[in-house]
Amino acid sequence: MPDALFLTEPACYRLLAAEGLPIPPHFLAHSPEEAAEKAALLGFPVVLKIVSPQVVHKSEAGGVRVALADAEAVRQAYRAVESSVHAFRPEAVIEGMLLLPQFQGGTELIVGGLRDIQFGPTVMFGLGGIFVELLKDVSFRVAPIDAAEASEMIREIKGYPLLNGFRGRLPLDLEALAVFLADLSRLLDRHPEIEELDLNPVFLFPEGLALADARIKVTA
Repeated sequence: MPDALFLTEPACYRLLAAEGLPIPPHFLAHSPEEAAEKAALLGFPVVLKIVSPQVVHKSEAGGVRVALADAEAVRQAYRAVESSVHAFRPEAVIEGMLLLPQFQGGTELIVGGLRDIQFGPTVMFGLGGIFVELLKDVSFRVAPIDAAEASEMIREIKGYPLLNGFRGRLPLDLEALAVFLADLSRLLDRHPEIEELDLNPVFLFPEGLALADARIKVTA
């Protein structure tokens, strides 16, 4: 069986963008000062993450810092992440630090995909955060699907009322979500080298959505 590898997060975004999927504004920085400058372009607060092929699970390596409110916080976070990653995995090659906006509000979702031995490319959707761990509230479809089938997926989960204006909350942009799921399913169908895809979290708003993290495993 061929070996598999995980793409770095910037490489994930390049693949998603090439297929027309929305990606977050982001910058790759190679020094604390450059990180501070790029963060200012994004607008504070920001998130800073390690970019290394050897560090797939960034949080375990101390490779993520969130809610960085100013340039000095970004500089300190850069140095702290670099130190944590070197201590956790000395052989790790650090390609830089990824800077993204700290998204405010929105409802956390998890969107993913896998290449099932029996069914082939399969897309998954559910509520994110503690809900996916606690309730395992997800739905699946064999890819590719269209927006109508994606809408059915969305309505299947038990948490659907939370997305559709539960107890006076503003309904979220389910149309944008359905299009996103359909587009993602086509990406899985067109790229047989993708073994696993994990977008978690995706933030859904009353208007639009935003991707905040991406992990893709491909056949080497």
